[in-house]
Amino acid sequence: MHIDILTLFPEMFAGPFDISMLGRARDTGLLSMDFINIRDFSQNKHHTVDDTPYGGGAGMVMAAEPIFEAVERLKSLRSETGRLIYLSPAGRKLNQQIVRELSEEKHLMLICGHYEGVDQRVRDALVDDEISIGDYVLTGGELPAMVLVDAVVRLIPGVLGETASAEEESFSDGLLEYPHYTRPREYVGMPVPEVLLNGHHEQIRLWRRRQSLLRTLQSRPDLLADADLTEEDKYILKGIVVELEKLGLPESIEKKKRRK
Repeated sequence: MHIDILTLFPEMFAGPFDISMLGRARDTGLLSMDFINIRDFSQNKHHTVDDTPYGGGAGMVMAAEPIFEAVERLKSLRSETGRLIYLSPAGRKLNQQIVRELSEEKHLMLICGHYEGVDQRVRDALVDDEISIGDYVLTGGELPAMVLVDAVVRLIPGVLGETASAEEESFSDGLLEYPHYTRPREYVGMPVPEVLLNGHHEQIRLWRRRQSLLRTLQSRPDLLADADLTEEDKYILKGIVVELEKLGLPESIEKKKRRK
């Protein structure tokens, strides 16, 4: 995969993208990246890329011209170009389904906004997709771009050591991941669950699935509404709900769904 990032601050990406998984992906050729400074495409002597908004109002707006020029230059250099994404609070909220969708692209272009955003003509004429990483305000699009790239690249075949690693992570099947333990068997009075030590693979699988469903129900019950649950999952979940209700814990997601 190749990723082009259009930004006012290309130096922000030097550290995060040179180490760990992303660094290895670039070293092995599974990932290539270019960081394009939008200021280089400004047509004025001060290389400014922002201006006051028509109609008045607070803040500045990133001008259309340098972004259009940068995108056109990239298109002239690439044999083929993929999806152009603008990191925006108005975009689709990033989730694992979108991450999986983007990981199948051969080329991505990301625009990192600043100030009050970009001239609407950029969004109307150039942008294929807008993506948000959450309902909060950041200084610019660089950090969201880092989050998006990290999430996408780990799904490229060969980037992670084991395919199973990506398949078993949180959100891979719409649920939170089960708890993990490693040596020592007991630490500060807290032992590893006995089921993980007996070598019985089916018991371990069922324990992990139950823990995944329990953790999701307790921490992110909203995920269960859209999760693709098997009949076994539903049976396990029903047992969990009964146990929690006996303990007097808050009503389950199942009750909430039945009331709607």
